[in-house]
Amino acid sequence: MPRPKQRTPELRDHVLAVALELLGRDGVHGFTARGIAREADTSTPALYELFGDKAGLLREVFFEGFRLLRRRLDTLPETGDPRADLLELAGIYRAFLNDNRVLAEIMFSRPFGDFDPGPDEVKAGSAVRTFVVDHVRRCTQAGIMHGDETDMAHALVSLVQGLAGAESARRLGRTRESTDRRWHFAVNALLDGFARAPRSVASPGE
Repeated sequence: MPRPKQRTPELRDHVLAVALELLGRDGVHGFTARGIAREADTSTPALYELFGDKAGLLREVFFEGFRLLRRRLDTLPETGDPRADLLELAGIYRAFLNDNRVLAEIMFSRPFGDFDPGPDEVKAGSAVRTFVVDHVRRCTQAGIMHGDETDMAHALVSLVQGLAGAESARRLGRTRESTDRRWHFAVNALLDGFARAPRSVASPGE
């Protein structure tokens, strides 16, 4: 069966989907232009024409990761309990990181030496950050959390990412029960801390 030759948007979307699938299946070391082209039933020159080079494809994978994360977060229903919603948000974020461990590594750890995120890549997570900040703001407006909303959102996301890394490395326990218990303990402890009036800290943004 001849390989498709047209460099169409449909082929571009197909190659990107294959790249994500291959990344999840074979990890970082299996992520090669030749392997992706073969799995996508196209050619390496076509891949380079579509994305420029391997770094260009990685850049699109990076963007797609944040689009997928935002779509996952958008499934969060909004209830009358903003703290419970924030806990649920943390759970959804956790599930995404656990389901997409290698993709998350590209999004947050930069495992490829030939991919150096620029300003556009730095901005890619803005929709996710806005979503988290908005849910933190619901808690401050309800008077159940106190502090700078952006600072609290950064702290929560950093905790979730760190816990997910520890869970992936099996450092949170040998059973699901113990892992879940430590997750819930850590996230609730952070939110409980936010419930108290903060001490004097440096100006937001520093």
